[in-house]
Amino acid sequence: MRRSFLFLVLSLFVLCSIGGFAQTPARPVFAATWKLNAAKSTYSPGPAPKSQLATLAAVTNGMSVVSDRVDADGQKVHFEWTAMFDGKDYPVKGDPSRDTVSIKKIDDYNIEITNKKGGKVTTTIKASYEKDGKHRVETVTGKSAQGQAIKNVTSWDRQ
Repeated sequence: MRRSFLFLVLSLFVLCSIGGFAQTPARPVFAATWKLNAAKSTYSPGPAPKSQLATLAAVTNGMSVVSDRVDADGQKVHFEWTAMFDGKDYPVKGDPSRDTVSIKKIDDYNIEITNKKGGKVTTTIKASYEKDGKHRVETVTGKSAQGQAIKNVTSWDRQ
């Protein structure tokens, strides 16, 4: 009798523990500080920025981005935004090339970002994260404010 009771208690403990772990959400792979690896990136048209550091954080059903970039001419740009994975437009603060952003989560390792200026789509970013979470590649396509075709492939390293 005592042995059966002990087995029952231990079984319930194991089942409750498994249930608790199953409900703990995993940290999204994108949530980290990322540094642009300019040497592994290509910009068309150029020039590439001198540097960029971006901190991406998970928010409920979305993400927030805070980024600092030093352009090729030395101009510093600080921008930030928070958006939900619902495809709706959200404001971007501080980036002269866009005023809204919308995002869609394709799966746990791929995100699509659409940038707009004055209500018109300027660029689309397809961000792909490696499963180990140490590297991401963004493919940026669209048109610049001057109407030039943009095709950038940027490489980012987790910090």
